[in-house]
Amino acid sequence: MSTTIQDIIDSMIEAVPGAPRVDSVDTVKCGDPAQPVTGIVTTFTATMDVLRQAVQLGANLIITHEPTFYDHRDHTDWLGDDPVYQRKRDFLEQNQLAIWRYHDYWHMQRPDGIITGLLRQLGWEQYYQPDQRVLAIIPEMTLETLVAHLKEKLAMPTVRIVGNPQQSCQRLGLMVGAAGGTRQIEVFQKLDVDVLLCGETIEWQTCEYVRDANALGYNKALVILGHAKSEEDGMRYLADWLRSRVPATIPITYIAVGNPTLAI
Repeated sequence: MSTTIQDIIDSMIEAVPGAPRVDSVDTVKCGDPAQPVTGIVTTFTATMDVLRQAVQLGANLIITHEPTFYDHRDHTDWLGDDPVYQRKRDFLEQNQLAIWRYHDYWHMQRPDGIITGLLRQLGWEQYYQPDQRVLAIIPEMTLETLVAHLKEKLAMPTVRIVGNPQQSCQRLGLMVGAAGGTRQIEVFQKLDVDVLLCGETIEWQTCEYVRDANALGYNKALVILGHAKSEEDGMRYLADWLRSRVPATIPITYIAVGNPTLAI
């Protein structure tokens, strides 16, 4: 008996503490979950490039962390006959691809699957403080050294920071993705971190808080990785996590997307 896409989804949800979650965004966004799964792709977001690669690989299940149709819940009424949306939808239907979002449940894992993947890529798993959820205590180093490590391990030519490159860093806040300025500032307050890693930020809020903190003599720093770069190694880790949980005959491929913006 063949394994269906729904079988994969059900087994993944069953492995999550506290699941199922009411009103989760982790739903099938398109495609027939009753069809046999021919291959799985994990990715940060299901871009057109990812969809094309999935077809080339013969994979019909794409597990994405972020929305497919530019809205948190993938509502599409507002897009109407927008040609970008329509052509993407047509491609999905023509190639019988199914997309399932795995956002809430991956963050609900203990430890958080996205943070675990980032720490694995950085070689810092042993420094994680799971009781605090978003804290790592790393060997003391300057912010400049920390950023050099991030650039090397995450393959980033540039990284934006707020703070003094020579300041000492040891208590590291891990606010991946787009948590919002208030929550980011609360991590500085509650966990007394020296530096906060984030994906996206609110410049008038978190950046200005850190700028004022430094002007008042508090050595605080913010490192802005970009949403994709802060989270996509968590979806790389998901591919490894899945391999021991699905039949070995089903190929699993991680596809990186990187940040959509360029510095020129």
